[in-house]
Amino acid sequence: MDCGESAHQEFLSRVEAIPLHGLGLSVDVHSPDLPSLRRSLLARQVPPAYFEIFRNTTRALAVTRGEVVDARLTYHGEGLWMTQPGVTESELFQQAVCEAGEHLHTLQSAWLNHECAAKVFAGYCYGTYLPPLYTRGSAEVVAENATVVQYQLDQLGCLLDGSRPLVLLEMPPLTYFVAGTLPIPMFFQVICDQSPCGLVLDVGHLWTVYRYTGAYRTISLPRFVETFLDAFPLNRVVEIHVAGLDIHESIRAHPSQRVPRADETALPAWTDAHAAPIPPVLFEMLDQILCHPRLTNLRGLALEVDTKPAEMIVDEFAAFSRRYAAVFQKGGHSEKTVPIREAEVVLGAAASAASREMMEAAYQRYVHVLLGKVEPRGPEWNEDPGYTHELDLYHSLYLPYEILHWSGEITDMFVESCRRLRERGIALEGFVAFWFHDPQPLAELYDFFLLKVDRFVAFVYEVAPDVGDLAAAEAEGLRQAYRLANEPIPTAQ
Repeated sequence: MDCGESAHQEFLSRVEAIPLHGLGLSVDVHSPDLPSLRRSLLARQVPPAYFEIFRNTTRALAVTRGEVVDARLTYHGEGLWMTQPGVTESELFQQAVCEAGEHLHTLQSAWLNHECAAKVFAGYCYGTYLPPLYTRGSAEVVAENATVVQYQLDQLGCLLDGSRPLVLLEMPPLTYFVAGTLPIPMFFQVICDQSPCGLVLDVGHLWTVYRYTGAYRTISLPRFVETFLDAFPLNRVVEIHVAGLDIHESIRAHPSQRVPRADETALPAWTDAHAAPIPPVLFEMLDQILCHPRLTNLRGLALEVDTKPAEMIVDEFAAFSRRYAAVFQKGGHSEKTVPIREAEVVLGAAASAASREMMEAAYQRYVHVLLGKVEPRGPEWNEDPGYTHELDLYHSLYLPYEILHWSGEITDMFVESCRRLRERGIALEGFVAFWFHDPQPLAELYDFFLLKVDRFVAFVYEVAPDVGDLAAAEAEGLRQAYRLANEPIPTAQ
């Protein structure tokens, strides 16, 4: 049995222990308020069969598990950064695996869904996901790291039903560009040949691949989806997500700076936007995906709706339930498993020091390209200009917006400090340059809000030292409020 077959058979032995989850919602426990959302869904008589809960504190997840007694719960983790070379050797990674294991057991989740992406690259931190370098070497790094995560989670014990949570990697969205030379379906096939992980296919993310690889200029969307699915390891897909798409706020605020395109009116520059309405084209794509004969291990189909208004969620899920009620009633295809011993797939030899150094250097170049310091050229970058034609939108508009506005408006967080800086003519755009001036490895588990708080204080001390103490005082108030907001009181049923 070759490595690819062995990895796939182990996947099958794991996935067959996961029951059908049906139609669900991927949510945050706070935005919108989950108990209130559940009451609205029940009032419309469209209760989800499961909720996928995004990473939060253990206490918040325990409260949610205690309140949701009529639906399965699954877990959308964060902070493992499996795309990054050498990540499994860090102490923070071990903490993150232990946290994920605790959260999985708290929710009794059948799987750990984690984006095949990162928010920490070569010592630089971001607020939203950056996709991996789509190269063979990068795929091999992901496969090795995902297998390490799976086996470390195994060591933390079984769920109450005797199963162990399965690691799922979600294909991430593209945001204006794609980095790499390996076709994305082949990238995930390399991973699946070397790891027993499952996959999550997000339909909106697939649309962004169509848009930002430039495929839309030469091929119709249905034909693109067909071609993509034929090459993608669809038999590893355990869950499918559907979420909103929209023009990003940073682009709306600067319409004159949009990169001109002769054909841009034909296809909007949408990005992943969970708060936005789901465009009908995504359900047309989903219909096509659900008909594919190699979709043999699907367990859940969910709308991803964190940060979306509750009324819109209820309306969308009601329509979604009517349209896809029969998906899990008609059975479907399934693959036969060959009985194997647990964890038969042996971890491959760790990447050589030379290959690891090569990948670390590649990710450092990736960061420099994103910051506009170097041109997108070299072995990791496709020569087709369509892959990076709109990269400028990312580093000139999207990235500054992320630092100044994402996960908290700096001017709302540090009201008095920002007022003092304005009086001195110190522009907040300087905070963006300060943030990316040098790599700053994390000292604690990733939390972008707390990271912004700490780094803004450091920025103020550098540009206006006498205002630093005021910023530090405002920061402490923010930390206290944040801790309180993430420690919920159980809701009376």
